[in-house]
Amino acid sequence: MNTEEILSQVTSVGIEYGPKLLGAIIVWFIGSWLIKVVLKAINKMLENKKTDASLKSFLKSFLNILLKVLLVISVMGMIGIEMTSFIAILGAAGLAVGMALSGTLQNFAGGVILLIFKPYKVGDYIEAQGYAGTVSEIQIFNTILKTPDNKTIIIPNGGLSTSSMTNYSTEEKRRVDWKFGIAYGDNSSKAEQLMQKICNEDSRILKDPEVFIALSELGDNSVNFVVRAWVQASDYWSVFFDMNKKIYEAFNKEGLNIPFPQMDVHIHNKA
Repeated sequence: MNTEEILSQVTSVGIEYGPKLLGAIIVWFIGSWLIKVVLKAINKMLENKKTDASLKSFLKSFLNILLKVLLVISVMGMIGIEMTSFIAILGAAGLAVGMALSGTLQNFAGGVILLIFKPYKVGDYIEAQGYAGTVSEIQIFNTILKTPDNKTIIIPNGGLSTSSMTNYSTEEKRRVDWKFGIAYGDNSSKAEQLMQKICNEDSRILKDPEVFIALSELGDNSVNFVVRAWVQASDYWSVFFDMNKKIYEAFNKEGLNIPFPQMDVHIHNKA
């Protein structure tokens, strides 16, 4: 085959497939732009309708993947790839990939279950799979948490939908528990009255249910009291830390000793 024949064949191929390839490239760029426009419009519509933030992030992620897959199939059809055979091959490959990626499909199903039953939503503080943080986003396959020290944690939805979880944001009120100890020989009634007085003076501590204070344990080194008070969920940590400080300062002022672990060592000398 001489050079002229090669050039002739290349020219004929270019004439036949060149417009298709050019059209496919144009459709790809236009389609990608349209996908961004559509997603932006859907996002705006969901915001106007005040759609739940969890559902909104899930739909955006799902539609983005779906539209891009449809665009790829359309571009391949324009190039001239036989889509019937391709779809059959894709179906067979999809079955094999589905078996290999059963965990991924489980995460997708888990995401759907989480959106239907809503054990948590964006903005809730949860503890699951050994991690705790505020839900910032619920995606198709994963849930994104932000920890108090600003770390990002990605947890698969499959495990979240099938395992135990603690949601600290479900209820408006939470109970704060403390354990305070005084030394043996100190006045227990005085300590109890002092703790009750400090709780009564804190406006963040709710009056109903009432504060519960009781001598709970005669420990190895201290007489231990348990204090239980109800607060608004948003005040939980501020009340918890403030009470520790107030009790420590009040005990010192009133002469109540806060004991620490100690050990008596007896040495016996043998003749």
